[in-house]
Amino acid sequence: MDEKVYLNNEGEYGKYIIQTLQTPPNMYTPEFAKMYEAFSHRILWMDGNVVPGAFQMNTAWYYAVPERDPVFEEHVHDYDELIGFFGSDPENPYDLGAEMEVTINGERHLLNKSSLIFAPAGMPHMRISIKRVDRPMFHFSVVMNPEYKGGAYEK
Repeated sequence: MDEKVYLNNEGEYGKYIIQTLQTPPNMYTPEFAKMYEAFSHRILWMDGNVVPGAFQMNTAWYYAVPERDPVFEEHVHDYDELIGFFGSDPENPYDLGAEMEVTINGERHLLNKSSLIFAPAGMPHMRISIKRVDRPMFHFSVVMNPEYKGGAYEK
């Protein structure tokens, strides 16, 4: 076993550690990008283009109600997706600190608690309408595919 300790992403295998935002694929229009930046801050993005062999993951903080409603329309992928929204109060981690409406196959759900959502391949999901943001909420999505293709950013 290697006894040397490498700082952050140094060393031979540091290429598997991403610590700065790699430019996500050009999935959306400049207008959408500007709107997205007004209510969120993307943190890190990984996919097979950033690290060969990786599946796709996106992370962001949502901190305001966006001007566009809904932010995303309901959409479908040919791969599974896991979507998360987490509150930022360490004393009450299940309180989302926000209110948002999401859809799963057309069924509407009002979320005010930290949530994990599984969208199986082929299931319409995630019309997202953010109604209120009292504290920043952490958002992530993971798709079991080397790239995010189609869906949320297309409209």
